[in-house]
Amino acid sequence: MSDKVAVITAGGSGMGAAAARRLAKDGFKVAVLSSSGKGEALAKEHGGFGVTGSNQSTDDLKRLVDGAMKQWGRIDVLVNSAGHGPRAPILEISDEQWHTGLDVYLMNVIRPTRLVAPIMQAQKAGTIINVSTAWAFEPSSMFPTSAVFRAGLAAYTKIFADTYAADNVRMNNVLPGWIDSLPATEERRRSVPMARYGRTDEVAATIGFLASEGAGYITGQNIRVDGGLTRSL
Repeated sequence: MSDKVAVITAGGSGMGAAAARRLAKDGFKVAVLSSSGKGEALAKEHGGFGVTGSNQSTDDLKRLVDGAMKQWGRIDVLVNSAGHGPRAPILEISDEQWHTGLDVYLMNVIRPTRLVAPIMQAQKAGTIINVSTAWAFEPSSMFPTSAVFRAGLAAYTKIFADTYAADNVRMNNVLPGWIDSLPATEERRRSVPMARYGRTDEVAATIGFLASEGAGYITGQNIRVDGGLTRSL
């Protein structure tokens, strides 16, 4: 495992940081992008390297990917995490806010995938894991831009999986529900059949599995990690 490399975007905090820690624990060399500088520090803590920049910047993403290739010569896993996009009543979301949501929740996957997929295709191996949302298929008015663009992400993932499966390059989405990186409320906790918030390390463990050889026959899927919240949808 010592020669395996994972690249994580939006990895400075929350589920992205938890994924970086898990993959480092599993033996991956890690390269982490975040806008806060926390991702750079986290990567260095685990013997990797980081870039302080934005997953909305192709230049910043290219620095991350080029750095990983220069240091290790391969990329085996790409984890695309995200920040938070605009929230408002559906008809009050401006054109500018919709475009921001597109950048935060869909282009955050498309941009780095353009850079990394050709590398994985040449290797004839690789997996891309996107952090999506439990509300991608049963949207909530609480998260309108997230729900709309992550429904689009599900379609993008299926098309990508169809296109690159024969090259042994996989793509899957992880769909977290109420996770402890979010502010907790009793009402939200009660809405979950398991009667608790999920933990970031539980999401990271799912990402770790999808990055492992044991998940080698899984592609094009949306894996719910939501305590049963969307069990019947």
